[in-house]
Formats: sequence, structure tokens, C-alpha cells
Amino acid sequence: MSLEIAILFLIIIVVIILFALEVFPVDKIAFFILAALLLTNLVSPEEAISGFSSPATITVLALMIIAIGLETNGVIDWLASGLKNLRVLPVFLMVPVFMFIAGSISAFINTTAVVIVFIKIITELSARYDIPNSKLLLPISFAGIIGGSCTLMGTSTNLIVNAVAIDRGVERFGFFEFTWYGVIFMVITIVVVSSMIKFLPRSKKTKISEDYNLDEYITKVIIKSNSSAIGKSIGESFLSDEDDIEVLRLKRNGIINDWPGKFTTLKDGDQLLLRCNLENLLKLKDAEGFTVIKEEDNKKLADPIIDSEELEENVQVVEILMLPNSPLIGKSIKTVGWYDLHGAVPLAIRKRRNFRNPRRRIFNRGKDEIELRVGDRLLVEVSESALEELQKIENVTILQQHKNIEVTTVTKRYLSLGILLVVIGLSAFSIFPILKSAIIGCFLMIFTKCIDLGKIYEQVNWQIIFLLAGMIPLGVAMNNTGADQWISDQLLLVFENQTDTIIIGILFLVTMILSGFISNNATAIIITPIAISIAASMQMDPKPFILSVLFASNFSFFTPVGYQTNTIIYGMGIYRFRHFFIIGGLVSLVLWVTASLLLSASF
Repeated sequence: MSLEIAILFLIIIVVIILFALEVFPVDKIAFFILAALLLTNLVSPEEAISGFSSPATITVLALMIIAIGLETNGVIDWLASGLKNLRVLPVFLMVPVFMFIAGSISAFINTTAVVIVFIKIITELSARYDIPNSKLLLPISFAGIIGGSCTLMGTSTNLIVNAVAIDRGVERFGFFEFTWYGVIFMVITIVVVSSMIKFLPRSKKTKISEDYNLDEYITKVIIKSNSSAIGKSIGESFLSDEDDIEVLRLKRNGIINDWPGKFTTLKDGDQLLLRCNLENLLKLKDAEGFTVIKEEDNKKLADPIIDSEELEENVQVVEILMLPNSPLIGKSIKTVGWYDLHGAVPLAIRKRRNFRNPRRRIFNRGKDEIELRVGDRLLVEVSESALEELQKIENVTILQQHKNIEVTTVTKRYLSLGILLVVIGLSAFSIFPILKSAIIGCFLMIFTKCIDLGKIYEQVNWQIIFLLAGMIPLGVAMNNTGADQWISDQLLLVFENQTDTIIIGILFLVTMILSGFISNNATAIIITPIAISIAASMQMDPKPFILSVLFASNFSFFTPVGYQTNTIIYGMGIYRFRHFFIIGGLVSLVLWVTASLLLSASF
């Protein structure tokens, strides 16, 4: 092993750790990769930025734009609207039907966008018709993932694998070339998940106030001059007496104390970051001497956000879920305000569940902020008249009483769907490559005013684009240093005298395990060059090896962090890690055995 290969492996190990632990956002990790590769001279400056012009990156961007147009004009809602009529079915039949429809749509439309729409529909069905959303949300996430693997445009991972294969001299995949494998895998997934729904949690029919318990909500309060707590220590005040209230941070005169102890004396103007349940939050809101606050800036305290005398009688507390690309993402309890929420008033944040240290997910140490992330839930007070405006915020779901927004016009809906069909037809019949077809689709979307450029800039998930742009040079570095060939040579020693099924099975298993903890796109970029090198060294057809990586990279079922839709579902607080591990693990095991047999038989 050369020094260059050792350095590259060190970079890859660090990247895998950063992805798995979610230490930084994926776009920051992408820039770390670029900087590390440049500083170690593993790639040239031109190669370092090659990811921004990669066909895979541009194709993913173009398909994202088309997906935004479809969602904006209500195409996805329309395609899934018939699901509401399925409420008469028993759950054991409803689950496979929902999965089949979600998987079928995901084969042609961005998986995350499809799953988000299904979350909205299922949430509404659950609220109106007492349908157990806990039995449906995880299955539709799995169905979306498996459906996206059925066609070339179903997921960005497929496009990346195809682009890497073309760069290595392998013939490009056709649009439906591997669809029959995907259909078999989808049928198996539907059968396995449907038979396991009894192990999913039961939906709790509770009021919103009963859904919050210890360490669920984070809020800020300010101690007023008439508070009885002034002059008392935290241990002496009622904050210590309440089991469901924990003081996480104290800010005084601009100085932040991250670990206030029970002997810390409270003073007028102290700002406290508290963790409490909804019942105690509402008590604090109405208590004399305490004010639930929102700050306008660092120099002054804002006016109280709650004044019970000025509130309308029909004010209600609702909970909203942060979905990808929401304009509220990245904002903090300090910056999100009345204007952002269209008249609603923020009370507290409920952070999404995470299998790492939950306390570190609440806020950044040393910073006076609690940033909203995908999967977080925001508790707000809103009047009935302002509720309709709140529902219009892009990529935000009202969990308690969701109402779908009507599409712009029927004409634009059908026009957007027609553009999608044009893109599929041009690529499926090999008239144009998928990149050319997708760019034509973007042009038609913009030219026909089905979507405007401003919305594109706001709604595109730029994190994915920067992730691809940063990861693709990593594949270049593997070729430059010979790391892919070195790994291939080592694996050949393991594969010696092994059957085709064992070889494909080991490659599939390693890829699938890796994709459960880091991005499926990152997994594909790392493993695809290795798979092609193995095939070349063994003088075998590379496509079964490439398909092993393609499918295994997508099959991130057994953890909630490998695929974005799983992360969203997990963040809703309905499922535990064990639900993904047990049900997703069984699905992964069955698919691993099936794929190993099917793909090895194609040699």
C-alpha cells in the first residue's frame, strides 16, 4: 500500500465517521473532502471541481427541478389523491396498496417528494378517520426507497452509479434495463413489511397536550422584575420542584452559562433555556413573573410573544413538522418570527429523535440559538383565521389538522405531468440520454411557466448537489492513487475459488451495511469503482457487479439515517430505532439473499 492510498483511506474513514455521526451537515462534509483532497495533492484543482460539471450532478439537479414543478402544480397530490378512498380497507390490505402506489410513483418522481406527499395524506387520514399512521408511514418510506431503484431516474444513486460506470468505459444503462429486478425486490419488500406490521407501534389516540412528556420541548423564558424566583437559587425555586422542567442554559448580560447548577442564583432579566412538557410550558406562559420570549436581536429583548389578554378566543396550539427545503430550516427560536409563520407565534421546539447523544441535538454549545432541522417539530399558537395562511408555508406539515393546498390550475397540472412523460419517453426509448432529456424537461417547465426560477432557487435541495460535487472527486482520487485497484486485488484473494453467488453476495452485503450509516450517494461513489475493478480483474461482465452496488446502496432499511425519507419518518417521533433495525433488517436480509441469487445468475 502506497502512502497516497493510505492518506486517501484516512480521508474516507474520517468522512464515513462524519456522515454516520451527523457531526456536520453533508454539504460541509463535501467541502471538507474537496479541501482534504487538494491539500494532499490527490487530485488536481480541475479534478476537484469536476463534480460540479459531472453529468450525474447536473442530471440530479434537472430532475429535482422537474420534481419541484410536479409538486408545485399538485401532480403528486393528484396521483395519490385516490388513497383517501382506501380508508374503508382494513389495515392489513391498506399497507400493501399504499406501498405499491408509493413505490410505483417513486420510480419516476423524486422519492423524497413522493414520501412527503404521502406523509401529508396519511396524517390527514389519521386525524379524520382514525387510521393508524404508525402502521403506514414506515412502510411507505420503504416502498419509496425500493420504488426509486426500479428505473434510471428513480433516485440520484442510480444516476451516480451510471455516470461512474460510463466514466470507467462501461456501457450506459437503459432507462428500464434493471426494472424487472426492482419490481421483484419491491414485491418482496411489500410482502415482508405487510406481514410485519403487527410489530409496528400502535398509534396513540391522545390530545396534543398528552403527546408531550419529559425532555420533549425546548423553550426560552425571561425572568421579569416581579418574579418570585428572583434572589432564589434554581434549587430553591419551583423550577427544581417540577420533575418535568430542566434548566439547560442561563444567559445573563450576554454571558452564556451552559451548565447552570442548582445553587445558581436567579436575577431580574435572566434568560433560561428550559426543557419541559407542554403542560408546564403553558403554566409558564401564564405565570406571573415569567415570559415566554422571542428575541429580535442580540441587543434587546423582544416584547412577549404571548399576551393572553390580546389573544382571540379561538386561538389554538398546533404542531408543525419541518420537511426538507422548508424556509424555516436553519432558523432558530431567536430568528423565526411572526412574519415567517404567517401570524402564528412560536412557543417551543421539539427536536427530532436521534440515536446519538440527544442533548447535543438540542442546541450548539456556546451559541444562543436552537436551530430548526429536518424532522424537528415547532409548537405554535395560531388563531383560526391565521391557520389557513400557516398551511401555505412551503414544506411544512401541520400534524394536528392538516389540510391540502389546492393546485394552481388544472391546466398546469396536466402540463407538468405531460412534461414528465416526455422526459421519460425520450430517455426510455433511447432518443436522448437521461441528462439531455432532463434538461429539456427543465426548459419546458420554465418556458410553460409551470415553475418560476425563484421557486427553483428556494426549493432545490442544494445540500445534495454540493454533496455530489464533493464526493465525485473522491472517486477520481481512488483512480488516481490506484486505491480502487488495490482494494480489488485484496478482495480477489478473498474471492478466490468462490462461486459467483458468494462474490456478488459479499459485495452486496458490504455496500448495504455501509449505506445504512452514511449517504447512499456517498456509498455508491466509493464502492462503484471498486466493483468495476473487481469485475475487470476477474474478466467478468461488470454490470452484475455494478447493479449489486446500485441496489445495495439504495437499500438503507435497517437504520433511520442512511436514507432521507427514513430520517424524516424517524424524526416524527412515532418509531424507535429498533423498528427500523428489526423490520428493515429482515427486509435487508431477504433482499440480500434474493439479489445475490438473481444477479449472480445473470453472468
